[in-house]
Amino acid sequence: MLTVDLGAVAANYRTVRAAAPGAEAAAVVKADAYGLGMLPVARRLAAEGCGSFFVADAREGEALRAALPGATIYVLNGLFPGTAGLYRAAGLVPCLAATAELAEWRAEAARAGQRLPAVLHFDTGMNRLGLGAAEAAALAADDAAAEGLDVRLIISHLACADDAADPHNGQQLARFRALLGPLRARFPAARVSLANSPGVFLGPDYHFNLVRPGIGLYGGNPLSGRASPFCAAVTVEARVIALRQLAAGDTVGYGATWTAQGPARIAVLAAGYADGYPRALGRASAPEKGGMPQEKGGQAHIAGYTVPVAGRVSMDMLALDVSTVPEGAIRRGDMAELIGPNISVDEVGRRAQTIGYEILTSLGRRYMRRYVSDAGGASQEPGGQV
Repeated sequence: MLTVDLGAVAANYRTVRAAAPGAEAAAVVKADAYGLGMLPVARRLAAEGCGSFFVADAREGEALRAALPGATIYVLNGLFPGTAGLYRAAGLVPCLAATAELAEWRAEAARAGQRLPAVLHFDTGMNRLGLGAAEAAALAADDAAAEGLDVRLIISHLACADDAADPHNGQQLARFRALLGPLRARFPAARVSLANSPGVFLGPDYHFNLVRPGIGLYGGNPLSGRASPFCAAVTVEARVIALRQLAAGDTVGYGATWTAQGPARIAVLAAGYADGYPRALGRASAPEKGGMPQEKGGQAHIAGYTVPVAGRVSMDMLALDVSTVPEGAIRRGDMAELIGPNISVDEVGRRAQTIGYEILTSLGRRYMRRYVSDAGGASQEPGGQV
């Protein structure tokens, strides 16, 4: 079962607005709203007053347009070759990051006989997507360079905003401001955006006209080494499908990597790496009696106890060592929390040697998805057995 608290998503959106009161708060809903479900999440954010959304590609944009006909939808990955007509038909605004994209969007504007909305995306140190300083100077100096384009927004992207002390933040801000001077004179109606979720908390110098939160909306902590300002928005649970008694020396799972040091009890859950629970969360061996708990390997919360994964995570199943839970407290059919209020998505990511972003976006489609509103109502989307 995957439960998405849309009220928490809305509360996280309000947290962003409070942290950047002078800027519009857009919402990044790419990758199916980071795995939580783009359409229900976007509808709830729209009800909260969000009018601008960022997606990764035109396919996502088309789906969102059908759900929110009046929204402004920006496509972060830019204009794919040969797709300009599709973008225009769906009312999508590409983030143009190369001269070839500028040329293709200008050509589409000429065919349509109208100015088309556009975002200009500049690289200030990420070295991923973005126009450079030379292109910025050309756009500022030459009217023909942006002929037919209605430049709505000028953006760049921060590489190290999760660490407020990282000097790259100040360097990127300075480079962005240097680019903006002549561009603002050339495109006076264009707004400006730099801050992602962690960038919002770097202070007002980074806010400009629009901020673009992503992971924070979904309950992940975007701030390294600091408490999260956001509340958890997703709970992932799996059902106990078997309980087993083990003797000392018995092993669990593929490869027999986990060995019971004494009598033990195991709960088998109906979830595995096919459901987005990483194989890296398998636990290789049981600790000796009285030994310190291991810092690596997955955990689950069940019957009021946090217990470790035992052995390797399989495609459809994983095992928990529930020896510390009072006998009889767990029954077949009970649910165990894999992500939620007791085990944060960031903790799961840390233990899997990755990040919460990857955990959320990897959640499989087999979960029964349940959307809970802040009014206490709920709706369900059919899923599989988990």
